[in-house]
Amino acid sequence: MESIRYDRLQETLYHEKLDNGLEIYVLPKEGFQKTYATFATRYGSVDNHFQVEGQEEVKVPDGIAHFLEHKMFEEPDGVDVFSKFSAKGASANAFTSFDQTVYLFSATEQIEDNLDTLLNYVQNPYFTKENVDKEKGIIGQEIQMYNDNPDWRVYYGLIEAMYQKHPVRIDIAGTIESISEITKDTLYSCYNTFYHPSNMMLFVVGGVNPEQVIDQVRRNQASKNYAPQGQIHRYFEEEPTAVGEKWKEIKLPVSQPKFLMGFKETATGLTGEALQRKNLVTKLMLDLLLGNSTALYQQLYDEDLISDDFGYDYTGTSEYAYSMIGGDTRDPKLLVQRLQEEIGKAVETGFSQEAFDRSLRKRIGNYLRLLNSPESIAHEFTRNRFKDSDFFAILPIYESLTLEDVNQRLRDHMNWEQLAVSVVVSP
Repeated sequence: MESIRYDRLQETLYHEKLDNGLEIYVLPKEGFQKTYATFATRYGSVDNHFQVEGQEEVKVPDGIAHFLEHKMFEEPDGVDVFSKFSAKGASANAFTSFDQTVYLFSATEQIEDNLDTLLNYVQNPYFTKENVDKEKGIIGQEIQMYNDNPDWRVYYGLIEAMYQKHPVRIDIAGTIESISEITKDTLYSCYNTFYHPSNMMLFVVGGVNPEQVIDQVRRNQASKNYAPQGQIHRYFEEEPTAVGEKWKEIKLPVSQPKFLMGFKETATGLTGEALQRKNLVTKLMLDLLLGNSTALYQQLYDEDLISDDFGYDYTGTSEYAYSMIGGDTRDPKLLVQRLQEEIGKAVETGFSQEAFDRSLRKRIGNYLRLLNSPESIAHEFTRNRFKDSDFFAILPIYESLTLEDVNQRLRDHMNWEQLAVSVVVSP
C-alpha cells in the first residue's frame, strides 16, 4: 500500500494495485460519519466496437453498457441487491455514462458488510434468456420516457447535431431496435471484457481506516479467480470536422422553447494533465463569458432572452469534446443572434485581468468546497483517473493559468463553423 500526500489540501490518499489488476484508492476523512464507495469500470455507451489483445474484434448493439448495468442488480437467489444494502443501513445506486459505469453505496454503519456486498454482486453476473428478454421491455419504457422529456431531447439533440459518426451521438440507453438485438451471450461477452478487475477501480472515502479497507478487499479478491487479460482496444470511426446539422428542431409540448447551442471539437488525442488543463481553462473561459455575474448574462436576462436556468458546460475527452450553452428562452433565433454578437465582441477585446482574477478565485473556491463532499470526491476522482489525471492535482494547474491562456482558448473554441443549435418547440 502506498500513501500519496497532498500537503496543501491536507489530504492523504492510499493506493494499492492488486495482482488481478484492480486498483484500490482510499481517502480517510477524519470526523466524517458517512462513507461513500464507488466500484467503477472504464466502460460506457461509446464502447460498442472493441478488441481484447489476442482475441477477435467485436461489435455489439448500442445501449448494451446501460443494459448490463441494469442486469447487474439481479442475483441468482432472487433477492434484490437494493434490499441487501437497505438491510445494512446503506443506500445504493448505479449509473452509466459515455465512458464509465459506476456502482456505489453510501452508509454510516456496517461498512465492511456493505463493501463486500458491493464487490460481490458486481463480480457475480447472472444473465438468462428470460431475464434479458424481460429487461428489454423495462428499458424500452425508459427509452420512451426520455424520448418524451424535452430537457433530455434538447440535450441529445445537440449532440446528434454536432456528431456524425462518433457513438457519443447515440443515446446512452440505445434505441428500442438496438436493445432488441441484445442476448445473454453478448452481455457476458461485454461483461467478461470490461468488468475484468484490470479495467476497474474501487474508491472509498469517509471515516474509514485505509489499511483495514485495503486488507478486506485483498481477502475478497483472493477468493476469486481471474485469468490475466490483454489490453482493450476501442475502435471509433473517423469523425468529420464539420457538424452534422447547424440547426436541429424537435417538436414537443413545452410552455417555452428549450435551447442549447454548442461548439464541436473533434479528437485531440490529449490525456492526463494536458487534457485536464484544457478542460479547466475552457470551463474558466465559459465562466468569464457567461457566468451569472457577468455583464452578458445580465444583458440577456434584462432582455428577457434567458431565465435563471441559463447555464453552460464543457465535456472534453481524447476522442471528442464540446461545449453546451443554453436554457429556456422566448426566442431561440434571437438568442443565437445576441450570443454571436456579444461573443464576437469578447473574442476581439478579450477578458480583463480583474475579471480573470475574480473568476479564477471563484473556481478555486468551488473546487476546495468539493473536498467536503464524499460523493463529489469519489465521482470526480474516478472520472479524472480514468482519463489518466489526478483530481487532487487540480489546484496547482488552476494557479498556473494566465489571462492569455483563457483569451487564447476563447479565440480557439468560439469557431462559428463548428456551431450547432438544438431547440425544442411546441408543435
